[in-house]
Amino acid sequence: MKIAVWGINYSPELTGIAPFNRALCEHLAAQGHQVGAITGFPYYPVWQKRDEDCGKWFDTEVMNGVVVRRCWLYVPRVVGPLRRMLHEASFVVVSLLRVLALPRPDLFVVISPPLPLGFAAWIASVVKGAPFVFHVQDLQPDAAVGLGMVKPGLLTRCLYWLESFAYARAARVSGISEGMLGKFREKGVPEDKLIYFPNGVELPIELPAPGQFRERHGLARHALVAMYSGNLGVKQGLEVLIEAARWLQRWEDDPPTDVGFGRRRPVKIVIAGDGARRVALAGLIERYELDNVLLLPLQQEVAYREMLADVDCSVITQQKGTGSFFFPSKLLTSLAMGKPVITVADADSELAQATREGGFGVNVPPNQPEALALAIYALADENGRLPAVRLA
Repeated sequence: MKIAVWGINYSPELTGIAPFNRALCEHLAAQGHQVGAITGFPYYPVWQKRDEDCGKWFDTEVMNGVVVRRCWLYVPRVVGPLRRMLHEASFVVVSLLRVLALPRPDLFVVISPPLPLGFAAWIASVVKGAPFVFHVQDLQPDAAVGLGMVKPGLLTRCLYWLESFAYARAARVSGISEGMLGKFREKGVPEDKLIYFPNGVELPIELPAPGQFRERHGLARHALVAMYSGNLGVKQGLEVLIEAARWLQRWEDDPPTDVGFGRRRPVKIVIAGDGARRVALAGLIERYELDNVLLLPLQQEVAYREMLADVDCSVITQQKGTGSFFFPSKLLTSLAMGKPVITVADADSELAQATREGGFGVNVPPNQPEALALAIYALADENGRLPAVRLA
């Protein structure tokens, strides 16, 4: 088959949807299909294009058997709701023009977000006479409303109309979690159109010998290192991790006496990533004078693996009220590296349910930094175990 995978993000972006789009394309190509990706120029999560891409409208390259066709898109330096909409709209319009100029594929696989790409896919589907699968990585309207990024009104009605339109016109609608499929059913998508298509992780993850990351960043060998890696955006709610670090720093001189733990190791929190909230998070770290938090840029492949080899646990956070609208696939990498996971999510969220059912970590409710600090503090016990009590 000739398959066109149409989405805004692609390799060499290291986080977010891009790695999964690349993996999908390369898997299909390995099965003998002719695969082309229609995507934007790399910008995520730093929200800045590479110097060599500035001024380009289109580009084409072949990556691991996949023909990657890049299209111009507007990338704002400061990300807000209006600018983000302009950013997504620019890609939708420019990429649609390119798709219409390309030969007809047998199938479009359209990745959302951006949500309006579903409308563009319908146009391309009608003009080219090829069906499209609408693959949803993030329930964008619900998440935006849940985070308070947009208020109920004309805009949200337009977004939900675009969503319903795409679901109705798509040959199939796929989602990355069972919770998403449940939301599709609530929104009226017929059962025979639904596909459960979770993200995956490449195995095995070969880790280098430990010690290199700690030595590079001055982290003591005996310290407990808790890591968050990925996008530093609004929906991650990483402020709770900064507030937890305040509790941990306070306990260095005045440890809690009623938790029943033994001897303690020093704790260091590593936040490695980029995104819209990076400057704000850096400001909080400076304001609180936190010497137990190390804020790093997103780590490239080799440095990332060195970091994975040296951390003791992974922290994954979600804002309150958003757990049904997206599933943080970074959980898969954390599990693949065999380290315990501390999640921050609503008790009924997909993330919290996975944590409970998998038995690989502990979940802490959102907006409870002291509870999060306690979960990290428990790992710093001389036994290095997660707390026996369930926090959510």
